[in-house]
Amino acid sequence: MNRAWVESAITRIEADFNRSADTHLIRLALPATPDVHVYLKDESTHVTGSLKHRLARSLFLYGLCNGWIGPETTVIEASSGSTAVSEAHFARLLDLPFVAVMAETTSQEKIELIEHYGGRCHLVDDPSSIYAEARRLTMETGGHYLDQFTYAERATDWRGNNNIAESIFQQMSCEPHPIPAWVVTGAGTGGTSATIGRFARYHRTGTKTCLVDPEHSVFHEYVLNGDATLTCEEPSMIEGIGRPRVEPSLVRDIIDRSYKVPDAASFASIHFLQDVLGRACGGSTGTNLWGTFRLVSEMHEAGRAGSIVTLICDGGERYRQTYFNEQWLKVSGYDTKPYSECLEHFYETGQWTGDRLAPAATGKAEEIGR
Repeated sequence: MNRAWVESAITRIEADFNRSADTHLIRLALPATPDVHVYLKDESTHVTGSLKHRLARSLFLYGLCNGWIGPETTVIEASSGSTAVSEAHFARLLDLPFVAVMAETTSQEKIELIEHYGGRCHLVDDPSSIYAEARRLTMETGGHYLDQFTYAERATDWRGNNNIAESIFQQMSCEPHPIPAWVVTGAGTGGTSATIGRFARYHRTGTKTCLVDPEHSVFHEYVLNGDATLTCEEPSMIEGIGRPRVEPSLVRDIIDRSYKVPDAASFASIHFLQDVLGRACGGSTGTNLWGTFRLVSEMHEAGRAGSIVTLICDGGERYRQTYFNEQWLKVSGYDTKPYSECLEHFYETGQWTGDRLAPAATGKAEEIGR
């Protein structure tokens, strides 16, 4: 391995980081629940437009420092979209070829972004085959498989070093309730929930981690019953989160509560957020909001003041032809009206009626046994 090149590559990545400001923390006003403050960590403001920018940076640094990436290495990833967009950015920064192995259902907007950064998209019709295909291409090219689903939780320094958890707690330090009662996050790899949960424990904050999982994903069931062999035949329709199998980076024991969120609820939530915040965000942000509002209502009903933080994972511009397209929602069979009515009722009264729409879709900390 060319040690001088590796050190130069790390310097380029660090320089890229130094050129970037931290992402914003936005207070979301909820008039009916003034005692519980909600904050949105806006990860869409990264250079590549999503939360996955942090993961991509960590995976490249991890590969470089382990001696897996050199000046002639073809870098390969199995990705549903946003991770590959960010990884293509870092590959171009290091003048390395990048191949993203993705399902054919990935949005055209994300494919175009990957190609914009110089990456090549290798599409497969069976989403469950992306792992095997990524490994095959790695063997064929002699390249490096970044393997986000295995390395996400170990590539990030969860004690600090500018990770997302450290950023959240620093930005919350001057707020009325500086220590969040909850941080709510979805999981694609599980890296974000692992980082936040570990950081909260290491710094003894008492903050709990809530996982929100979309319909076609096994993470929620895994958190509840611990069965690592679970699989799901249908791919998640919420790009960036949800998986058809239990991924190595999902650390079950740091999750304090888990909710299953219907896809229609996620779509209703991003339309609701667009109305109250004036921002279009991706589907995973809607999944986060649905779980967040349920927790807000619970704290408000109990008379408990405090704060909850969740994430804006990416912007809605990538989903104009899908999640924000009424015709696509209709053809795809999503009826968002009942969920929209639930959100409006919550906004006006602070009361949560969402469990009537999905009564079996929740899991509490007591049930998980934490």
